[in-house]
Amino acid sequence: MVTSARPLPAGFQKAVADQLEAIRQAGTYKNERVIASAQKDLIKVQAPGKSEQEVLNFCANNYLGLSSHPQVIERAQAFLAKYGAGLSSVRFICGTQTIHKDLEKQISDFYGTEDTILYASCFDANAGIFEVLLTKEDAIISDALNHASIIDGVRLCKAQRYRYANGDMAELEARLQEADRAGARLKMIATDGVFSMDGKIAPLDRICDLAEKYGAVVFVDDCHATGFLGPTGRGTPEHFNVGHRVHLVNSTLGKAMGGAAGGYTTGNRDIIALLRNKSRPYLFSNTLPPPVIGAAAAAFDLLASPATQRTLLPPLWRNTRLFRTMLTEAGFTIKGDDHPIVPVMLGDARLAAEFANAMLERNIYVIGFSYPVVPNGQARIRVQISAAHTEDQIRQAAEAFIAIGRERGIIPSAPKL
Repeated sequence: MVTSARPLPAGFQKAVADQLEAIRQAGTYKNERVIASAQKDLIKVQAPGKSEQEVLNFCANNYLGLSSHPQVIERAQAFLAKYGAGLSSVRFICGTQTIHKDLEKQISDFYGTEDTILYASCFDANAGIFEVLLTKEDAIISDALNHASIIDGVRLCKAQRYRYANGDMAELEARLQEADRAGARLKMIATDGVFSMDGKIAPLDRICDLAEKYGAVVFVDDCHATGFLGPTGRGTPEHFNVGHRVHLVNSTLGKAMGGAAGGYTTGNRDIIALLRNKSRPYLFSNTLPPPVIGAAAAAFDLLASPATQRTLLPPLWRNTRLFRTMLTEAGFTIKGDDHPIVPVMLGDARLAAEFANAMLERNIYVIGFSYPVVPNGQARIRVQISAAHTEDQIRQAAEAFIAIGRERGIIPSAPKL
């Protein structure tokens, strides 16, 4: 039976409609493209009124190609059959199975930490940590480009808030000094390990130096590093060899580690115990379903194997270097620190959207990002490289970028021979 929705009050309806129209006029309205296949390097997308189109996928967080890895899928199916579709409960009532505790231990072993707590997402993990640990007597010092989930989590806590310019260690030190002068009881530095819109790696070694100098706790959101950054994929702390100096790591199961869902905090056992008792997203959210646990467990098993590391990590970094080199040599402005996130800077929001559409016409699926996701005037195409891409696919995508860039006068034309 079809029913019509109750009409909104006229003033409310107009306010919503005006906001939507402003977004459309700015060229930043987001139309979701529908995928009609599994998540991998080659996918099928649907556009309204059009037939399915097979395209190369260069905008997923599937850095290691594990979303469609047979062992990940097989483990998810096995856990579904054995443990059911879900728990219909939060963790502390009747939502904790042996598999949840096993995965938490597996993650702790992966990092060499004392304990781990699982969340429905890393957004929840970030939203649920600062309010528990910090009071109005404390200080949180946060990088200006931290993820929205950290920003929202910081807003929920009562601590005094300080912000430092992205990666600016002199400014971070100045903020730590300000917090000391204000009499902060506890201090925490919060940073992304990798900044998701820029592909820039936080200088975690220098952050740890300052934290130790001023007696601060180091918190890292490592969502865009877990599984592939560092010699064995342990993320930003391993990349800088500071795992023993970082106090808390939040990350996700929804990107490189199988791509399903879920997040976690790993670190000091007393902090984890406190989060289990006081973190609201943990206490009031359903536990992760068994298929998600199975997929994540399989992904961590794969990363724990040196043989598998050799098949996954080198291709990712070869692909990353090739793509970045081709676009840089062609004249594009590229941001980031040789990371699989490759921001191709275009500046104008409408241009970024049109560029992404032109790429789709060439069977390359990328997305344009603009304000408010990135600063005004810094619109870009964020390309994401995967170990699942072949060299030919990398070259095909780069050549499409170069051709469209030349057509639109963004980069110089090819030299005449």
